[in-house]
Amino acid sequence: MTMTRRERLMSTLRGEPVDRPAVSFYEIGGFDVNPADPDPFNVYSDPSWRPLLELAEDYTDLIRMREPARTPAAENGRDEFFRNESWEEGGSKFVRTTLTVAGRTLTSLSRRDPDMHTTWEVEHLLSEPADVEAYLQLPDEVFAWEPDVANLLAEEEALGDRGIVMVDSDDPICQAASLFSMADFTVVALTERRLFHRLLAKLAGPMHRWTEKVAAAFPGRLWRIYGPEYATEPYLPPHLFGEYVVRYTAPMVEAVHRHGGFARIHCHGRIASALPQIVAMGADAIDPIEPPPLGDVQMADVRAEYGERLVLFGNLEIRDIESMSPREFEKVVARSLADGTSGTGRGFVLMPSACPYGRTITPRTLANYRTMVRLATGAAV
Repeated sequence: MTMTRRERLMSTLRGEPVDRPAVSFYEIGGFDVNPADPDPFNVYSDPSWRPLLELAEDYTDLIRMREPARTPAAENGRDEFFRNESWEEGGSKFVRTTLTVAGRTLTSLSRRDPDMHTTWEVEHLLSEPADVEAYLQLPDEVFAWEPDVANLLAEEEALGDRGIVMVDSDDPICQAASLFSMADFTVVALTERRLFHRLLAKLAGPMHRWTEKVAAAFPGRLWRIYGPEYATEPYLPPHLFGEYVVRYTAPMVEAVHRHGGFARIHCHGRIASALPQIVAMGADAIDPIEPPPLGDVQMADVRAEYGERLVLFGNLEIRDIESMSPREFEKVVARSLADGTSGTGRGFVLMPSACPYGRTITPRTLANYRTMVRLATGAAV
């Protein structure tokens, strides 16, 4: 019996039999994009993107990645401390954030270029322990937000049986680490552990309350929780994954579970030492399970050791999609499908580690995405 795309994904999450492995293009079909938007910073308006976007909509098991709308809690007071200004210069878009607190002025600067769907952090808000001490003086109310899931419900209704809506959420370590450059983050996290715990606790309280409210208002759905990769090797030693991720992210997983939902942990890179802790904190799924050399595990080994507990999303590298010949890439997809479905296990979704960020989709890239669909679904595309 052929399943709808929604039925296939939900059965996969529950560990039930499916008619075939699900296939997702991750951000393609996941992000909210509009190829008709003439904004010069909208890379998806390039005609080369249209066949790929249509392929995702027509043939993949769609997982819309969405955040609930949010409004500041009563008397949030954020504007008293933060000021934002934006401008365009040299064809790029810049946003500067200025924080004034505890007698210090801290700034961050981001840049967006027209031919890349990404934002570069040119300057980070925090760089040293004294900055963290000042940041900790912000009132807790500054971090309080009220969620509204009306947009999630509307998206779900529009999607129908073509897929599911997934709540997309960062976690406390993601919020904390992204305040620093990667170099400064690792130094502070390694050498100022008590201070870094104070920062995580400051951010975790509002995050946990937010998660509880969203999970209660939008129960039984899939979540993607991203950020744990900040505490994986080689950035931090394995014991700090327990301190910085499990302690502060596990309550989010528990809140999702209390309301019948599924928690998928997003973690790039070297996850071998983190996997037992991810399983221990109750995760239902993990992505993207990158193979060496970027990762340090093989899909078949993860399936054999953790497949009864975790739904596995992966494990195709975006660089292979963009650079491999179609003949070679077909072998990679076939291997991933075989490894992800070998033996017994809760479930598998064929998925890449990311999506192209440039303005132009090459014929090779499009051909390799078509190979994913063809091998997973049997459709002639």
